[in-house]
Amino acid sequence: MSSHTVATPFHASTTTGILSNGCTHTRTTTTRSTRTRLAMALLALFGIADAQAGTTGNVSLTSDYVFRGVSQSNSDPALQGGVEFSAESGAYIGAWGSSISWLSDLSTTAAPLSSSLELDVYGGYRGTFSDAVSYDVGALYYWYPGDFPAGFNSADTLEVYAGITVAASEKISLGAKYSVSTTDLFGYVDSGGSGYLDLTANLAVAEGWTIGAHAGRQWIAGNDAFEYTDWKLGVTRAFDNGFSVGLAYTGTDADDALYTNPFGNKVADDTVALAITKAF
Repeated sequence: MSSHTVATPFHASTTTGILSNGCTHTRTTTTRSTRTRLAMALLALFGIADAQAGTTGNVSLTSDYVFRGVSQSNSDPALQGGVEFSAESGAYIGAWGSSISWLSDLSTTAAPLSSSLELDVYGGYRGTFSDAVSYDVGALYYWYPGDFPAGFNSADTLEVYAGITVAASEKISLGAKYSVSTTDLFGYVDSGGSGYLDLTANLAVAEGWTIGAHAGRQWIAGNDAFEYTDWKLGVTRAFDNGFSVGLAYTGTDADDALYTNPFGNKVADDTVALAITKAF
């Protein structure tokens, strides 16, 4: 295990230096202020939705919450759900949540930490360049409520993103999305401006059956040793009643020494996860 001690979903570190970043209550206040400003902006966005706006949602149970190739639940099951409101104009706002353990996994007697929930709030605009090409721009705030020791560098993160999707044929779609953090990235000290590239390809092989492939790259400003590439290959079966079942293999080239949590688990190791989802 590395002696580098920042608390992130990508690196569940030892506690030797979790408090060494000199964080003060002033920083906590700033984080809350950022969250408040984002919430106000998203509410304003929602305010432009007309009476014909649509609402969608989903609940899921997954055998492992894997985010950008890294387990957020110590390879244990997670319960997830979300809801989104969209306007005919293309504007949208949504919220999503999941059970997690990666932060509480860092807790020690000397530096107790309690956080078992991730809550995300996002909003943006979707549009089209043509019948085959669409785009998506927006912002997403990751919020991790809980009790943290004094000086703990907040894991709360704000990212802005832009993506494009191309319908290459009736059965094939290709996508590319880039996200950049405007705050420290998931607790990495001085990591503002970190970026993530997400490349996807989906193939509809039969009625209700889709094969999906993904490749991603995580850059972490000021923390080059923790950067990595991740990949995923999965299959999803969707049913007419709104249920779907997905099975996906994920892997990364992350340094095992940096991505081993206090329980000795390699959280960025190759894994297979099963998810059952109900859309409404």
